[in-house]
Amino acid sequence: MKKEDLSKLSVEDLKKQIASATEALGKMKIGHTVTPLENPIVIRNNRKAIARLNTELTKRQNQA
Repeated sequence: MKKEDLSKLSVEDLKKQIASATEALGKMKIGHTVTPLENPIVIRNNRKAIARLNTELTKRQNQA
């Protein structure tokens, strides 16, 4: 997601997206150890997306 998209989300939506992305990342990692993914860069992109979400959430919590 882009910064513009993240800024439009509510705090609850951010938390839900973080939870779902973290769960998906865990499943991807386990699946990758069993059978290698066709495109392992997806794991890296998912990690970066989680970091972006966490950054936006922290920014909002510090403003409040």
